[in-house]
Amino acid sequence: MSSLSRELVFLILQFLDEEKFKETVHKLEQESGFFFNMKYFEDQVQSGEWEEVERYLSGFTKVDDNRYSMKIFFEIRKQKYLEALDKQDRAKAVDILVKDLKVFSSFNEELYKEITQLLTLENFRENEQLSKYGDTKSARNIMLLELKKLIEANPLFRDKLAFPSLKASRLRTLINQSLNWQHQLCKNPRPNPDIKTLFIDHTCGPPNGARAPPPTNNPLVGGLPKQGAFPPLTTHSPFQPAPPSASALAGWMANPNPPAPHAPVANGPAALTAPPNSATLLKRPRTPPSTTPTVDYQSADSEHLMKRARPGIQSVDEAKTVNCVGPSHPQNNVSPDDLPKNVARSLNQGSCVMSMDFHPIQLSILLVGTNVGDIGIWEVGSRDRLAQRTFKVWDITAASMPMQAALVKDPAVSVNRTVWNPDGTLLGVAFSKHIVHIYAYNGGSDLRQHLEIDAHVGGVNDLAFSHPNKQLCVITCGDDKTIKVWDAATGRKQYTFEGHEAPVYSVCPHHKESIQFIFSTAIDGKIKAWLYDLLGSRVDYDAPGHWCTTMAYSADGTRLFSCGTSKDGESYLVEWNESEGAIKRTYSGFRKRSSGVVQFDTTRNRFLAAGDEFLIKFWDMDNTNLLTTIDAEGGLPASPRLRFNKEGSLLAVTSSDNGIKILANRDGMQMLRALEARAYDTNRAPPEPAVSKSGMEGGRTPETKPRIPDDIPDRSKSWKLTEITEQNQCRTIRLPDSLPPNKVARLIYTNAGVALLALASNAVHKLWKWQRNERNVSGKATASVTPQLWQPASGILMTNDISETNPEDAVPCIALSKNDSYVMSASGGKVSLFNMMTFKVMTTFMPPPPAATFLAFHPQDNNIIAIGMEDSTIQIYNVRVDEVKSKLKGHQKRITGLAFSNTLNVLVSSGADAQLCMWGTDGWEKKKSKFVQVQPGGRSPSIGDTRVQFHNDQVRLLVVHESQLAVYDASKLDRLRQWVPQNPFPAAISNATYSCDSQLIYAGFVDGSVGVFDAESLRPRCRLAPTVHVPSGVSGSTVYPLVIAAHPAEPNQFALGLSDGGVQVIEPLESEGKWGTGPPADNGTASGVPSGPASGNQGSDQTPR
Repeated sequence: MSSLSRELVFLILQFLDEEKFKETVHKLEQESGFFFNMKYFEDQVQSGEWEEVERYLSGFTKVDDNRYSMKIFFEIRKQKYLEALDKQDRAKAVDILVKDLKVFSSFNEELYKEITQLLTLENFRENEQLSKYGDTKSARNIMLLELKKLIEANPLFRDKLAFPSLKASRLRTLINQSLNWQHQLCKNPRPNPDIKTLFIDHTCGPPNGARAPPPTNNPLVGGLPKQGAFPPLTTHSPFQPAPPSASALAGWMANPNPPAPHAPVANGPAALTAPPNSATLLKRPRTPPSTTPTVDYQSADSEHLMKRARPGIQSVDEAKTVNCVGPSHPQNNVSPDDLPKNVARSLNQGSCVMSMDFHPIQLSILLVGTNVGDIGIWEVGSRDRLAQRTFKVWDITAASMPMQAALVKDPAVSVNRTVWNPDGTLLGVAFSKHIVHIYAYNGGSDLRQHLEIDAHVGGVNDLAFSHPNKQLCVITCGDDKTIKVWDAATGRKQYTFEGHEAPVYSVCPHHKESIQFIFSTAIDGKIKAWLYDLLGSRVDYDAPGHWCTTMAYSADGTRLFSCGTSKDGESYLVEWNESEGAIKRTYSGFRKRSSGVVQFDTTRNRFLAAGDEFLIKFWDMDNTNLLTTIDAEGGLPASPRLRFNKEGSLLAVTSSDNGIKILANRDGMQMLRALEARAYDTNRAPPEPAVSKSGMEGGRTPETKPRIPDDIPDRSKSWKLTEITEQNQCRTIRLPDSLPPNKVARLIYTNAGVALLALASNAVHKLWKWQRNERNVSGKATASVTPQLWQPASGILMTNDISETNPEDAVPCIALSKNDSYVMSASGGKVSLFNMMTFKVMTTFMPPPPAATFLAFHPQDNNIIAIGMEDSTIQIYNVRVDEVKSKLKGHQKRITGLAFSNTLNVLVSSGADAQLCMWGTDGWEKKKSKFVQVQPGGRSPSIGDTRVQFHNDQVRLLVVHESQLAVYDASKLDRLRQWVPQNPFPAAISNATYSCDSQLIYAGFVDGSVGVFDAESLRPRCRLAPTVHVPSGVSGSTVYPLVIAAHPAEPNQFALGLSDGGVQVIEPLESEGKWGTGPPADNGTASGVPSGPASGNQGSDQTPR
């Protein structure tokens, strides 16, 4: 066979391998005898496929070819014989001895006799030479080492153990070159040539003849553009339609058919490069190289055609230049010393961080999503958490039934992805169940709901923003194996891309010139690419590792990288060749078994970073070797998540204590110090923390402390508490009520935020619903629209059991299920379970005595309820089986508050004995208890109810008593800070609650006033006088808020349940948008605690960072 024919076999082998014809590849290897695939041979030996092992060997050698070959076959057959003996399969062993090993007796009869005698032994390991024979797997591995040495020494395998170095899809390239020249020889060349077959030479039809589809529809050519963009066959092809662009991706847009069933794999053609411009495409074709003697391209017609410019024609030499040289990446002036390596900040998020993204404009603002569904926005310079939102379904009525069922079955929700849009005015959150939330962000703490999208069945695994057709869109992917595109303004679905056969793990939108496209990766390792049409994927190949992979471009959009981890823990970080679509570089330095999926990011068009082995690892993009590693002062998880800001001056890294470390370079440190100094600016939008940076960061070097310029005014003198004394200074509405007035004992918003539920002292529930209309498009509760006092068609009232009790003397309690479908309530009698739609009683339980005094649903199981009792016990009750699972004892008086923490896995209880108790939710054992402390001279907390509520971080705990507001670290039950009634709030506290983002605390007082406090410092921001909500002519001392409820999604909206039976919803004016401004920091002291002798735990009155 000629050398060219031999090389053709190698080209065919490469093509078959790229198309995944695995059996055919190895069959051709064996039949041709040109390439011995050692990896395939090893796999077959290790799996014990002895017939295939010998069949494959037979293409390269026979038993009696030479002594090396004889030894190879002998070792294989001996191993097969020993395995049969080890399995006590004597019949099979005899068969192998007679049929396979007999041939060697003529060469060494003594050895054959010794092998035969093994049949007589109970265990062949009794033979001295075989005494060290281990198990089958180890024996095969030892034999393989010997076989490899024999094969490498065997002259018959010389030059057959290495596959020649070929560029990806070389056969396709040669075919394209041929088609290119055939087209140049046409007498009537056409811009969109009519390629119907490869079986005969191409010629263009008559000028006015019917046109066939472009060649990208041909099954061999494939459905991909090739000219610089992840192509199957057309890297050198002229057959891309000229309009609408010279871009290779334009070919995708012209292809109406789905791709061929056998698309290239990861090392095949797969690039999305910037195409040659129109001038390049119109250059004159050059004479083909004379290295192919079997073809003569010259003719009279061809010489004439070669003088003529062809639209859309690219010369072979030019194609080679694009293919072989590839885009150049000029070195920039960034050095490794510019990497952010120094820990500048440590932030305490409170729960495990799953996703982070720096603001694209405000480079020190960090968006964070957690494993409990929370999102937070941090100003890392000042360490302020500007905004916080917990997961709630905004409109449960609009949710699909699968989503509602998923949330009922398991209410736990995690954030999978958080990301800013390109200008930072919107942010997107993808959750682990169905939902995508889009928020509008206007700076500071101004974070507002924009869109809620029921996007996918199952988890939403990734989210990105893009601008196809100059319109901002949201791109999502999910467990339902689809990618979807949504209008970012209206939430309307624009495209659904189907074609993946496994859940889609990530998306990467990008553009080349005017062509917009999306890469997607699935958990089976498949990578696909899509244009914004419905014509199917344009790319289908395998990612290294064949599991979870993410893709990202460098900041300038010229270099494409991917990082992923296999199911076995092997991690891969690679750069793709943009001209060929093959892997250009594979970066080394990962541990052998990564824990979890390794995350990565790029910065400054020069560096890559990934979290692995409890470290942050850095690479230079142009060098596959590891550049450096840092441990960020320790405390990192095995595979930390990380994110650079846009300039690469800051790097956010997750820590194992549910926190975030901010690393900075020199520029980043300067920016952070400037932001600290700017914290004294009176025009700063977000509230400032009460604890000074020096107090919080006592271990830092002095240079990181803010320097206060002399010309900055004293804010403590200029700041003034915001006073609201008239109804026209805010938005407020008293809810309509046609039922007899009775004081409001309990008040809660529904989780969807579309209704308010009140429990009156006469045991009757009242439900107000806001309708969706032109004035209230969202249908959410608002002070701008009057709601309806809702009752079912039957007209029945939702009334608690009050047999043998006086409801006026009872301690009422209420709890709402997470899906708003039922409510549990009691007013001194049995606990009733009501259907929220029909108001009918579904069941009753727990008849008194003792009576229930507080109810709380388990956060992860709606069937488990913690019930605080009048006799000071807490009963853990399973509704489904009607059984008390556990009874907790530790209080001396009735239970007045219960709160669960998902993060700490605890239940905290409070009682009328002013005691706090912490119980583990695994075994319901008591972990710790502590009595509420009082300031000297203050009211005794031993009188009156004590209530508890967890902050969104599920660690800090708000404790409310008529004598104080206090914040505790629930993990230790240590008090962090305390506020006691004082001017301008001298009266006793009636009730208080966190806002939905835990940034504010709303407190009601028995003199009728309402206070808005900064949750971080417990300093008042705003005071609402009784005249805002008390009817004219009535004294505030007579009517005051008994209960206060915070809207679940609007942080500046709250509702009051009044002692006269009224319910009032209150919001700030739209022009204001928030309740006052925060007071200045007072040199790091906790201003909520009055000056004077320190209380017992005063040394802990700071929030841990």
